[in-house]
Amino acid sequence: MIKKVFFFAYFMLFTLPAIAQQKALAARILADQRLDTIQARALQLLTGFTAGASYGEVWIRDFNTFIKGSLVVHDKEKVKEMLLLFFHMQGRDGNIVDGMIPKQKAQAGYDYIYSDLAPEWAAHKNTVETDQESSLVQAVYKYVRHSGDTGILHTVIDHQTVLQRLAAALQYVHNARWSSRYNLVTGATTIDWGDVQPEKGWGVVINDHTKWSIDIYDNAMYAIALKEYAELSGDAATYLPLYNELKNNVRKYLWQAGKNKYLPHLYLDGSPFSPDFKEDEILYTGGSVCAILAGFHTTREIKSINRQMLAAAAKEKYATIGITVYPPYPEKEFPNMKPYVYQNAGDWTWFGGRMIQALTEQGMVKEAYEELGPMLDRALSHHGFYEWYDVQTGAPKGSGDFRGEAGVLYDAITLLKDWARRH
Repeated sequence: MIKKVFFFAYFMLFTLPAIAQQKALAARILADQRLDTIQARALQLLTGFTAGASYGEVWIRDFNTFIKGSLVVHDKEKVKEMLLLFFHMQGRDGNIVDGMIPKQKAQAGYDYIYSDLAPEWAAHKNTVETDQESSLVQAVYKYVRHSGDTGILHTVIDHQTVLQRLAAALQYVHNARWSSRYNLVTGATTIDWGDVQPEKGWGVVINDHTKWSIDIYDNAMYAIALKEYAELSGDAATYLPLYNELKNNVRKYLWQAGKNKYLPHLYLDGSPFSPDFKEDEILYTGGSVCAILAGFHTTREIKSINRQMLAAAAKEKYATIGITVYPPYPEKEFPNMKPYVYQNAGDWTWFGGRMIQALTEQGMVKEAYEELGPMLDRALSHHGFYEWYDVQTGAPKGSGDFRGEAGVLYDAITLLKDWARRH
């Protein structure tokens, strides 16, 4: 009898209020017309496949983040056709290109790549980054999961199935971008998830100044790809141990448990920065978001990461949790990109929106909804989806029709609405 009274009292004191709060939050979400407006506008923009108005290329890192919306507005065969193009342009060593453009429009100054399997297209690869292969695996996973078309995995391109080509892409990273000392993915030194290095010269291409390093973004993206390929291939016995080893090494070498933040870079052949520059103090937000999505963190750690992102945003008048890094790299240290410009503490909903997805998936729906609000208001006030925003002036920058932003907002809102309907 005493136990029954105790549980009844507990239910009345704690469970009922929590249920009431959930219902109230669900009602707010479903009644918020901003969500409907943003989703409708996003779908209008996602009728195209290029990264945005100022880009002529279809980029895999961007396509990966708006493919779900693409499947809403396009027949799945059209989406599949765009995905398969990346396999037609795949290198013999398994590497995946960044972007593709019709050959007659290939005038951006890249060292273009051509393939007899897709003669009407030209491609390029920003070699400082190591996310192209992971992005394609993730994009195919999303396509299969949301279209139900498993047949794409068995499509044969030049004597290899898509499933085999995805395995080759993962193997390329292990062969060409791997530290045997740390058993982690490597790349050139860039800002967080960015694809520009600090050294002089064409910043997106490896050169004589390149300093090789390990960061959380490349490794988190690869970890997600390993988990998803394990599911696509049905070979969990091979790929999940690789995922677990990567996770353990990330926790061992990159995660700073005392600070609840990631080490920006683990250098393999020296740092490109001044000896007295305290790079460790910089918060990497985008890579941290990907690490959460990769399943690297406990609830307590996720809350701490989120608090740090909110604290960083609070230091600049127009910032949201999408601010790339904080504080920015000084111009002296990163001459290829000034402070508060582009990936050097510009504000990108492209990654802020992914944090909303991560929070929602972790059950932190109140935080997700509240932190999404400034991003929604900004998109509505500027009547578009801009590539990035100046945190000091609030001005929209870059491509005015950036499909990456549209895609992540569409996905984040979908998750919130699905939660609200269930509650």
